[in-house]
Amino acid sequence: MNRIHYLFNNKKDRVLSIYFTAGFPHLEDTLPVMEAIQAGGADIIEIGVPYSDPIADGPTIQDSNKIALDNGMSMRKLFEQLKGFRAKIHIPVVLMGYLNPIIQFGMEDFCKKCKEVGIDGLILPDLPMQQYLDEYKSVFEEYGLVNTFLISPQTSEKRIREIDENTDGFIYMVSSHSITGAKSGISEEQIAYFKRVQEMNLKNPRLIGFGISDAETFSIASTYSHGAIIGSAFIKKIKESQNQSQDIQDYIQSVIR
Repeated sequence: MNRIHYLFNNKKDRVLSIYFTAGFPHLEDTLPVMEAIQAGGADIIEIGVPYSDPIADGPTIQDSNKIALDNGMSMRKLFEQLKGFRAKIHIPVVLMGYLNPIIQFGMEDFCKKCKEVGIDGLILPDLPMQQYLDEYKSVFEEYGLVNTFLISPQTSEKRIREIDENTDGFIYMVSSHSITGAKSGISEEQIAYFKRVQEMNLKNPRLIGFGISDAETFSIASTYSHGAIIGSAFIKKIKESQNQSQDIQDYIQSVIR
């Protein structure tokens, strides 16, 4: 069974996914950050594949992408770093990236590499669903990769149900129509959106992302979904850290306490 399916079969709420950019803040930080995220008690690790034009991301993650690329991070380097990581990491790991560099690498080669190293799923924000169904679904399935689609407050009910029908993992609920980045609190408008989707009784679990940064926002998001994704706030934490492993574990513990 895919680790993502196993997780959601066994944990129904307060699932925490932590996003970080591979090769940030230093090139060889990828595996140590993963180990600290797991040790801190997170449920999913989401590794961002650095890209020069990350359109869905705000300044914090854009900056981390630039630093990682300047450090020398590449797709091939990432797969080298991930070789053998399953000896230490047992929780689900997904790669989040953009289509252009993956197509340049070769979609089938990319999926094959993901399976070889032990990746469980992919989040590709700019992959159109029809293109996925027509060209890539069979490839993802061949290599045991769960694909995750994003929805937002602007996504129609019809489209959400279509995404739910063609998803076999979890749905990434973007909390607002803005780019990523930790914001102050969660608005009534956002809660109305969370409730609306909750009441649709979708078959797939949902994780809320964008603007989740601490115990309060994590708990609110978890009230209306199966959990949440933290990215920008975590990136800021490791950028400022003097004691990376301990700071990561302390931060995650402060969120899930």
